[in-house]
Amino acid sequence: MSDEKALTRIHPEGEGEGVADEAREEPLAAATSLDTFGGKIQVKWAPEAAVSAFGQMAFFIEFLKTSGLFDAWVNDCPLRYTSRNAPEKRNVLGTILLSVLAGHWRYAHISAIRGDGVNPGLLGMTKVASEDSVRGALKSMDAEESGAWLKKHLKASYEPLLEEPWALDIDTTVKPLYGHQQDATRGYNPAKPGRPSHAYHSSFIANLRIVLDVEVQAGNQTASSYAQPELWELLDGLPEPSRPAFLRGDCAWGTERAMEGAEQRTIPYLFKLKQTANVKKLIGRMFGKPEWVDAGQNWQGLESELRLSGWTKKRRVVLLRRPLREKDAAAAAEKERKAAKQLSLDLPEATWQGVRYEYAVLVTSLQDEVRTMAQLYRDRGDSENNFDELKNQWAWSGFTTQDRKRCQIMARLTALIYNWWTIFMRLGIPDKHAEAITSRPLALHGIARQTRHANQTTVEITSTHAMAPVIQAALTKISGFFKIIKETTEQLTQLARWRLILSAAFRVFLNGRMIGSTARLASETG
Repeated sequence: MSDEKALTRIHPEGEGEGVADEAREEPLAAATSLDTFGGKIQVKWAPEAAVSAFGQMAFFIEFLKTSGLFDAWVNDCPLRYTSRNAPEKRNVLGTILLSVLAGHWRYAHISAIRGDGVNPGLLGMTKVASEDSVRGALKSMDAEESGAWLKKHLKASYEPLLEEPWALDIDTTVKPLYGHQQDATRGYNPAKPGRPSHAYHSSFIANLRIVLDVEVQAGNQTASSYAQPELWELLDGLPEPSRPAFLRGDCAWGTERAMEGAEQRTIPYLFKLKQTANVKKLIGRMFGKPEWVDAGQNWQGLESELRLSGWTKKRRVVLLRRPLREKDAAAAAEKERKAAKQLSLDLPEATWQGVRYEYAVLVTSLQDEVRTMAQLYRDRGDSENNFDELKNQWAWSGFTTQDRKRCQIMARLTALIYNWWTIFMRLGIPDKHAEAITSRPLALHGIARQTRHANQTTVEITSTHAMAPVIQAALTKISGFFKIIKETTEQLTQLARWRLILSAAFRVFLNGRMIGSTARLASETG
């Protein structure tokens, strides 16, 4: 039964015109009196009022304007239309930005943005584009042009940070698919075995949770060899001082091809090795050695050399082992009894003098001590948090189309908007990364009502968050910082301004220092 028929059926008189019919003919009353448990109240309808459920987004929009990021992104977009009725480029990109920030993961969700009467205007948009317009816009983009455009602006979002020592985390995640998408093939998929998927090859600035790039490939192309051409292209495009201190990856990257590529570019690396037969033989030979040293967190470590078949030379390896807890050892023994031996990415177990150990073998060109190497690899676990956030809290698990090209564009668009939001939140919370599941309700959600009087626009914001006073003070402080930048740095170029913003956002990482030298900042003065 339709809503209108239902309204007609519950009409008090039971016949004649329904409530919906009367509503069409009579104007809305100025106020309606309601009797509630809290007493009588007056309800006023204001359908013409400009309101938004994301009232605090105005502060993020100021960030985009002060930094010049949004305008440059829109102006460089390779989207071209020939029809006079086509949507404006700014409207399409602004709609995507608002949708991704809102946490949407399907094109159909874009329709919800149409109810926002505040933020589209603050972004300089004339209207919100429809979901069909967004799909059509992405489809009309040339793959090479869109790739170059998004890589350029991804690089612009993090480039000054590369002047400081940094590590590059490389990894791959799988996006399960449920339709007839291009390149949806069966590959390595531990969560949903046999399910067609896409592989997202990604690279990050370690510990800062900043995306360098993401490439979408067929689901059976999860091996590191498919990601290396894009990775080497990215690294070859960086000047020598901006290259990473080392590369870090899991066992998919512990291959001759990956190590040789890094060695040719004189970039150190730290990879994990697969538990092949020869690696296990090395473990067996070394278990009884007395040279094992403390490697932190109850691990022990020992360094050696190894040359596997297919390798061109011997390389330094670091062996790590840790005694399993009693319940873990019992579970491992039970697993061995019940399951046949098979290839697994879990840490394997070995027994020595009655004690069951878990172990791992790292291959590296770094010369640090064993304890340092163990901690450096343990820090790689943070990259798994990147995937968890981008897939479950942003849009990497959604915005799926039948062609892979649009999936690739949306993956990079999401990564770019994610970088912007991460940097913005670091301005308010500099000592840690705030994931979207907490940062959106904190710094984005809030009921806003926009009014205009005497040529002045006012946005009234009411936050329902328990920490509303805290975030109000933080956002006001951030806005004050932007005003100082605009008032005191008019002679600086956009890049120099962005350098100041990044220095403030990552002041804990930088120990309060400015990114780059004073001479470099002076050279960027307009």
